Amino acid sequence: MNRDRTHFLLLNAGHFFDHFFTLIFATVAALALSREWGLGYAELLGYATPGFFAFGLFALPAGWMADRWSRDGMMVVFFVGIGLSSMVAGFAPTPLLMGAALFVIGMFGAIYHPVGLAIVTSTWKNTGMRIAVNGVFGNLGVASAALVTGYFIDHGGWRAAFVIPGAVSIAIGIGYAWLRWPQVRTVSTRSAATSTRVEPTPSADYKALLLRVSVIVFITAAISSIIFQSTTFALPKIFDERLQGIATALADAWKTGGGAGQGEVATMVGMFAFVVFAIASLAQLVSGKLLDHYGPRSIFMSAAVIQVVFFAAMPGLHEGIALAVAFGFMLGAFGQVPINDFLIGKMASGQYRARIYAVRYVVSFTVLAATLPFVAVVYDNWGFDTLFRILAVLAVLILAAVACLPKALPAPEPVGAPA
Repeated sequence: MNRDRTHFLLLNAGHFFDHFFTLIFATVAALALSREWGLGYAELLGYATPGFFAFGLFALPAGWMADRWSRDGMMVVFFVGIGLSSMVAGFAPTPLLMGAALFVIGMFGAIYHPVGLAIVTSTWKNTGMRIAVNGVFGNLGVASAALVTGYFIDHGGWRAAFVIPGAVSIAIGIGYAWLRWPQVRTVSTRSAATSTRVEPTPSADYKALLLRVSVIVFITAAISSIIFQSTTFALPKIFDERLQGIATALADAWKTGGGAGQGEVATMVGMFAFVVFAIASLAQLVSGKLLDHYGPRSIFMSAAVIQVVFFAAMPGLHEGIALAVAFGFMLGAFGQVPINDFLIGKMASGQYRARIYAVRYVVSFTVLAATLPFVAVVYDNWGFDTLFRILAVLAVLILAAVACLPKALPAPEPVGAPA
């Protein structure tokens, strides 16, 4: 494997770990801590909320640092920092200290999206497909968090689910530094190189169209964050409540074959979440391929329609039919993930791309953090059926906003040079 492919693979690994570490606690809270610490699921969500705010708020300084210093250097900071903070979380003796560790995980996790995506969109061609492949790795991180954490809960305890992946991330960070050392130690010259360039002024029509697309991007990014966070964070708990029959039957079958029986139920719940996340994440590859050929409007609308249909169908369902419908709405949720990043990558000025991605993710992840208290309140008072109905309405709002997108994107921005 050449250095270019290795670089892309490590960036993809970064996206995997970014989502993996932020969702370890979701499964730990649902399947272990509620019993070990004697706290309700809704109460435990409160300790995760500050970490998700950090995941959003620190994206802007991370993007600024990447553009002023070194994008590759910031990636090394990401791998090592998130690994160390995860290991600290694994030794947290109280909910308060766990919340503090999750906050630090969020701080370092904030680095990836503005920095990693800026590298991906400025280094290689076929932007839609590259973003899609990178997105699949992120979604596999979402899926693997439930599976791996469930496994560790059954085999060695929940603390290992934080400590062992943390050590692996640190090792990858060291490998990334070795591979990209000249770029890591070189201060960025983008700002100096572009500060004296005289840039032509965009036309009034272009600016109006750019504003229209930007408003749609940020509105849909915010609403999509509510949907994505609600489903990815709550799915282990949803499956724990609604798939107990299937999970117990499989655990019993495993016991018959020499497995651990009822002790494997957490693993089974994690496996269901992994399968749904992993298969549904492949929708990003389809989206990425279609984006490069047909543009974002029709693809975005299709993903929104899928979500409306399956969220509306989910209330009251259990066991096999619930599993099938969950796969449907996650297919739509994952399928729309690369679209906003594709729009920004095509329209944002190259030298400011990391900072523009940072603003996008400040919006997305701040909303994403506020979603946890929202999910807790809805679940505590009305249950998951009400949550699904709310998500169906939000998907309708996305559909309405996307209908306002132009059928073709504006021509490439007449400012700056490619990054």
